[in-house]
Amino acid sequence: MKKPVLTLTLLSLAVTLMAACGSKNAQSAQSAPATENTEMAAEADADMAPEIELPNLQGSTTKLSSLRGKYVVIDFWGSWCIWCIRGIPNMKTYYANYKDKMEILGVDCRDTEEKWKAAVEEHQLPWLQVRCPDGQLQTLAAQYNIEGFPTKVVVDPQGKIAKVVVGEDPEFYSFLDELFKK
Repeated sequence: MKKPVLTLTLLSLAVTLMAACGSKNAQSAQSAPATENTEMAAEADADMAPEIELPNLQGSTTKLSSLRGKYVVIDFWGSWCIWCIRGIPNMKTYYANYKDKMEILGVDCRDTEEKWKAAVEEHQLPWLQVRCPDGQLQTLAAQYNIEGFPTKVVVDPQGKIAKVVVGEDPEFYSFLDELFKK
């Protein structure tokens, strides 16, 4: 007697759940366009590079959004980072080759202002430079998912993130060659 009661109970529970799911799906289908539009807008926003507004060498601030219309390579680096320093010759070569098609925004991290300025001068970095104060680094690192240094983020002319490369990786330079070959 117990077996038929248990079977009947499970069957009625299954029917109830299916009915509830069916009514939810019907409601979802009716509101799908609004949900899809919201999701598409959220996806589009997720692809956008978060704004960066940091102090530059001239004592004012530079905003990432002011560079729209060109590709921008955001180079998160520091004078203490051996791989960042080793990558400077390649960065200089690629900047010279493609500066009419892209801008580089060097974002110094974890340096004092004095060490940052000395490193820019010592390595004769010709592209735009800003410094991320320690108090803003955690936020910026979270926004850009910085896992290590250097991190290079390629932003397209509309402000969307096109590529992220962590470390001094030949993949970054191959990507630029492919991108600007067009």
